Amino acid sequence: MQARSQPRPRKRQVLPPDFVRAMLAGHSALGLAFAWLIYVVCLSGTAAVFANEFRRWEQPDGPTVHGSVSPESVATALAGAYAQALADTSAHDVSILGPALTGARLVVSYHDHRAGIEEIWLADAQGRLVMRARAPWTEFLTHLHINLHLPRAWGTFIVGLTGVALLSSLVSGLLAHPRVFKDAFALRWGGSRRLQEADLHNRLGVWGLPFHVVVSLTGAMLGLATLVVGVLALAAYEGDSEKAFATLLGPRAGPDRTPAAVPDVASMIRHVLNDRPGATFVNGHFEQVGKAGQVVHLGMRTPGHIAFSNTYFLDGTGKSLGDGGLEQGGLGQQILGAIPPLHVGWFGGLTIKVVYGLLGLALTVVTHSGVSIWLARRRDKGRPAPVWERIWAAAAWGQPLALATSATAALQLQEQTILPVYLATVLVALLLPACMGNAAAITRALRLFTAAALAAAVLLHSLIWWPRATDPLAWFVSLSTLAAAAIIWPVA
Repeated sequence: MQARSQPRPRKRQVLPPDFVRAMLAGHSALGLAFAWLIYVVCLSGTAAVFANEFRRWEQPDGPTVHGSVSPESVATALAGAYAQALADTSAHDVSILGPALTGARLVVSYHDHRAGIEEIWLADAQGRLVMRARAPWTEFLTHLHINLHLPRAWGTFIVGLTGVALLSSLVSGLLAHPRVFKDAFALRWGGSRRLQEADLHNRLGVWGLPFHVVVSLTGAMLGLATLVVGVLALAAYEGDSEKAFATLLGPRAGPDRTPAAVPDVASMIRHVLNDRPGATFVNGHFEQVGKAGQVVHLGMRTPGHIAFSNTYFLDGTGKSLGDGGLEQGGLGQQILGAIPPLHVGWFGGLTIKVVYGLLGLALTVVTHSGVSIWLARRRDKGRPAPVWERIWAAAAWGQPLALATSATAALQLQEQTILPVYLATVLVALLLPACMGNAAAITRALRLFTAAALAAAVLLHSLIWWPRATDPLAWFVSLSTLAAAAIIWPVA
């Protein structure tokens, strides 16, 4: 008689159950505490990936510049900007952004902090100023993502903390679900809605994990940059923040305000090209332009590097003051140069932007579904929170509606009305839980209103720009917006 086969011993769990439960509790608590902020930052950031496209959509009659611009075109743009700045009594700092950074446009700006004057112009391929730039909704969108329209220092700090909270949520979520990689392709469709949402939440979290970590980490670093510089100043420069900023941002203009010639930027660009063949002009910043103490920060990008550009520092006569080392400097300098492009996805053309948009949308869905799962779990345990279910539905779907209504307002109303329209839409959405007793009904209503508002924005844009639009990208953005409206429209 054969001996009975012994039962296989259970595999030892990698993480102790108590630790997993603690991580799950921490993951839930952290996610709930920062859920709405993370959601707003993720949603606005997903849209802001396409900020350059939205700028061209808002001003589709502006000149487009494809490829690289010549040194002579940059010099013409600088001369034109300086002359216009003198006419506007704001000849202090001048900046030029090339098409490599703006998406087929040459953007020239000048500002005087003391006078509070700032103007932005669009130039043609020859560097001639053509028209003042106007993209109020895109500016509203980017500021919503960067600082939530709060005072700059406080807003960026809060957004930085939100990035830290998101990164912590990702780590605690992985530790709270030891099987998350093993079950990476397990989708339980047809069962309970909570299990479906949990699977979608976990799968999107795992599939996009490298992106989620990179975006949250770089966002935290960008948002907390002032704090980082403060720590650097204390640690390395005995509290001298000016030296710390100079180390990271390069030399600043000197105190000499004696009138001087405008820098010969064309010669400066050609000098860089002699050392870096194949480099393209990305941007130029001219501090205290037309003064003896002026300093030039010239951004040039060499193929094969992820940084937006390497910055070359020169004085007004063209004498080199060093460079930022963002392409060929030390490891720390190269990492510093990689942070902005990795965060916004502007390093590989439209394809990378679309990938970033889809992954950003996935991260937004992960944030939304995380709260929904927690609320559904409470309901399954006999402790429903119907009021919070309605509030979360209104808070979540009120955001895309508010972005759509603010875009519609920006097409027709004054720039200063965009933020009030956005806030009013959010407030109206948050009042719905008091009028409607079902989260599903609130979600359906807000999805319907959002789709209608997006379609209205496209229709109004077409009526305004149909005879005058010269940029074909504007129509592509409009068609993409209509496709988004069709997806959001509730089908049942």
